[in-house]
Amino acid sequence: MTSLFNEASSVLNQAELIYDHQQVERALDELANNINLAVDVESLNNQPVIVLSVMNGGMVITGHLITRLKFPLHMDYVHATRYRNNTSGGELDWKVKSQNALSGRTLLILDDILDEGYTLDAIIKYCKLEGAEKIISAVLIDKKHNRRKPGVKCDFTGLEVDDKYVFGFGMDYKGYHRNLNGIYALTSDK
Repeated sequence: MTSLFNEASSVLNQAELIYDHQQVERALDELANNINLAVDVESLNNQPVIVLSVMNGGMVITGHLITRLKFPLHMDYVHATRYRNNTSGGELDWKVKSQNALSGRTLLILDDILDEGYTLDAIIKYCKLEGAEKIISAVLIDKKHNRRKPGVKCDFTGLEVDDKYVFGFGMDYKGYHRNLNGIYALTSDK
């Protein structure tokens, strides 16, 4: 554990700051404004929006974003992961599915990053199978590259990054640095 701790410290010391805290806050404000406009409170049939935070990375963006939302909501989460504290994704592992009945409901899926799109695609398919009436997805970071699963997109994104490994504000480096209040990029191949 000590060597990984030292590695994570070294990575942070060498990392490139991509977006500082003020830039992230402005992106969250814009995301919230766009989501607020997309949710038609009249069509909710007196039922709150179910916010599905995608663990673990979506926890930070969810906590910051929900205080900016202007419609009734219930909090929930799903835990589906491909990374398992690694820097590259593998097979999707479902750890927890929604605790709420999703049939006929409006859902807001919140995650930290849209990278290749396999996790988001699986979560949206699950929500549709559960009968969700409307699904809105939002991520803080949209990574630009050509490896995205065909047809996968997010309704709302806060910021874009080039094809680099990024961490901070919910995103991790081997389990570390989710708590950073900015977005950093790896500058070496770790």
